Amino acid sequence: MGKVQPRILQCLMLDTSHPAAPPPSLPLTDKQIMGWLHTAKFLTTAPKLEFLPVHDLPEIAFVGRSNAGKSTCINTLTQQHRLAYASKTPGRTQSINLFALGKQKINDAVFADLPGYGYAAVSKADKARWQAVMANYLITRENLKAVVLMCDPRHGLTDYDEALLEMLRPRVEAGLKFLVVLTKSDKLNKTEGAKAMQIAKLNAGGGEVRLFSALKKQGLESVGRLLWDWTHPDATPIAP
Repeated sequence: MGKVQPRILQCLMLDTSHPAAPPPSLPLTDKQIMGWLHTAKFLTTAPKLEFLPVHDLPEIAFVGRSNAGKSTCINTLTQQHRLAYASKTPGRTQSINLFALGKQKINDAVFADLPGYGYAAVSKADKARWQAVMANYLITRENLKAVVLMCDPRHGLTDYDEALLEMLRPRVEAGLKFLVVLTKSDKLNKTEGAKAMQIAKLNAGGGEVRLFSALKKQGLESVGRLLWDWTHPDATPIAP
């Protein structure tokens, strides 16, 4: 990893000096929301919380086991092949990676790709450090508005996933949005998919659940609309 830039330079990378974009007067179409997702661009990487830029934009965190398809899901949502690093060796991401979104050069949201957990063949000390950084971020990040948990439905929620859900419970009860994305759903038949959804809803504790397939683009618009709505609460919602 290259030398991390000083905090002041990282803060300058996120330009929030422009006035906030006015909320749309009409509901956005799926095509418009996908266009917004496509504006995602790399912002910065932070191995520790003190290197994260300070801003007041709504932030959505993506978390999950290292082989749950997290990076692939982010790349599919943003329609970019290499925005999030999808390594052939799960667990390679060791920092929090931020991506800014917004049209007309006005940033209006940030996605945070957190290190995967529970798989990487690394030292116990490194694994403990990643877990501490991730936990502190999820508990203390003030502008965190939602968490997206990636889960391979063939394996279900792991002990790590359940521990994360329990840790987030107080923030969810206080208003934090939560979504379980069941990745690789193309590997399930219709009956298996319905069963996976039912089980995930029971475990999600009131959070949203969506089936998602990067291969078949299943759930793309549905997940995209949730991300838009959660980062633009003052925009006019579209009828379901």
